[in-house]
Amino acid sequence: MHSNIVERSKHILLEVGATPIMYLMIALSVVSVAIMIERAWFFTLVRENIEKLAGALANFLDEHDVNGAKDLVSGSKSAEAAIIAAGLRQLGRGAEAAQEAMASATALQRMRLERRLAFLGTLGNNAPFIGLLGTVIGIVQAFEKLQNAGAGSGGGPGTDVMGAIAEALVATAIGLVVAIPAVAAFNYFQRRIRATLANSEALTHILLAYAKGEAAAQSGGAPQTQPSRRGSPATREQAEAFNLQRISSYPG
Repeated sequence: MHSNIVERSKHILLEVGATPIMYLMIALSVVSVAIMIERAWFFTLVRENIEKLAGALANFLDEHDVNGAKDLVSGSKSAEAAIIAAGLRQLGRGAEAAQEAMASATALQRMRLERRLAFLGTLGNNAPFIGLLGTVIGIVQAFEKLQNAGAGSGGGPGTDVMGAIAEALVATAIGLVVAIPAVAAFNYFQRRIRATLANSEALTHILLAYAKGEAAAQSGGAPQTQPSRRGSPATREQAEAFNLQRISSYPG
């Protein structure tokens, strides 16, 4: 039974041959090149001068111009701007609300940036194995021809064997040609994504610093309007004047 299974498997491989494997690799290579071009165009469109954006955002926030900051990020297609825009929309609810909004926007932008890259990663990892499958099929064909020819045959069968082995090696070569660019493109786009998310984190800290500073200023200014239990306002003013006079009398 084991022999029958092996023979049937061998006949299936011989009938299929390495040619369909090579056509499959060519089709996958066309798809991978199309994805590379699309992703390269996408990352070109969403490219952002992060230093310029960070400086402009900090200037608007220093001037307490939240609307100007919103207009700044709304005019950009970058993932960094989209994340900051989500935080600005929730800025009125406090720093924690803005931080959560930006965390949610970061997850959404990550999916947007990583779109179709799983295909490149999968193809880069498995294309050599698909090519190796073609090689195995070609070698099986070569040995089948050698077995049929017999050891005492002329040069014709040997030529057929060499041709089958050459076809097998072509299948491996195509697998490597498809895999190498896919892996290189996948790694490049992953680096771009990490850089984009790092830039977003830097901008996030700028916005959170402003939000927390505003919250601290509001909480720090509130007690000044409440009457003190230690004395009347006039008493406090006299005490503050005395303290200022005493501080000014210290030697410089």
